[in-house]
Amino acid sequence: MVWKFGGSSVGDMDRLRRVAQRLVEARRAGADVVAVLSAMSDTTDDLLEMANVLTAQPDARELDALLAVGESMSCALAAIAVHELGERAVSLNGRQAGVLTDTAHGNARMQSIDPARIVAALEQGLIVLVTGYQGVTDDGDVTTLGRGGSDASAIAVAAALGLPECDIWTDVPGVFTADPRVVPDARRLDRLSHEAMLQLAEAGAQVMQPRAVELAAAHGVAIHVRSSFTGEPGTWITEVREENDMFETARIIGVAHRRHDPLYQVDGLTPAQVSAALDGHGLPVGSIIGSPGELRFTSPGAEPQAVIAALGDIGAAVAVHDEELGSVSVAGDACGNRSEVTLRILESLERTGIRPVLVTSTPSRVSCHVASGAVDEAARVLHSAFGLHTDAAAPQPVGVALAN
Repeated sequence: MVWKFGGSSVGDMDRLRRVAQRLVEARRAGADVVAVLSAMSDTTDDLLEMANVLTAQPDARELDALLAVGESMSCALAAIAVHELGERAVSLNGRQAGVLTDTAHGNARMQSIDPARIVAALEQGLIVLVTGYQGVTDDGDVTTLGRGGSDASAIAVAAALGLPECDIWTDVPGVFTADPRVVPDARRLDRLSHEAMLQLAEAGAQVMQPRAVELAAAHGVAIHVRSSFTGEPGTWITEVREENDMFETARIIGVAHRRHDPLYQVDGLTPAQVSAALDGHGLPVGSIIGSPGELRFTSPGAEPQAVIAALGDIGAAVAVHDEELGSVSVAGDACGNRSEVTLRILESLERTGIRPVLVTSTPSRVSCHVASGAVDEAARVLHSAFGLHTDAAAPQPVGVALAN
């Protein structure tokens, strides 16, 4: 089995001991145990702050070498805790675990995993602790996989070992119809598809990294998101979509948001050039609005300094056109194709006095850029507008009247 524990799950010594105890119990029950660990709470931010004391733009290679220390600490400490509990464990960093990536420092993508050393350790009866968030290039340079990259590490390890599922242990009991810290009546979902989870993750739901969900879908790995503090069953994310008996009906799964989702501006480039520059740095491409000689675009979830650096590498000066923007999105089956979904979103926001600056849609998502200060209220309004508080297991349909 492969389990992944997030930073909050190993946030201090007591929590790390509890994770070690859980691993030991599973091993003594007869399981082969692989655990992928994140850095302890705030460690990555603390390391980044140290680098920023020295320079506003740390060298990307050296920054990766620094940030990868956090996961190595977690795994080594967890292995020590396992030994203290009477079992044997080994900690493996990205190179030792066979994680090969491209050279996009700070947002590298995994190319392959050779799990030979993991398998050998399991055959010796060891609990294997693998560092999340990191790998190495062909030249042996350390790389990191972007925020939330430990999720992708865990899914990739599970796939490389030929396992059908992976447990993501975190500080929440599953996937909700919205962030319960913002929307108090958000409900936990028992099950949803990889596609639905991907839409929510890309829109800002922080419970899963989008790339991890893509990996899981590509390799047929089911994900079980659950709380490391209770151990109770959480939310299953699987490749099998739920039945929808309502013909040509949009199903709304949930609402996700980003409090900060700026609109950028660059002059003299084509949309293809902007997309290539962002992609070359592993950054997402959102909306692109073109006019003669001027482009405005979004890069959801990317740090502004990373966007500016990516365009700077091709000699372009990018400005943050509107920094005080966030986004709120409604996700679901075919909702982006239904005009009545967009209409309900816009009317609901208008009644609350929230005016979108930009509205975009994909087949499974409708997103609105609004003032950052209005994002939380917009999320609550849309969650209520689609009745998502009524039933966690059955996202609300938006009916479509068929023409005769």
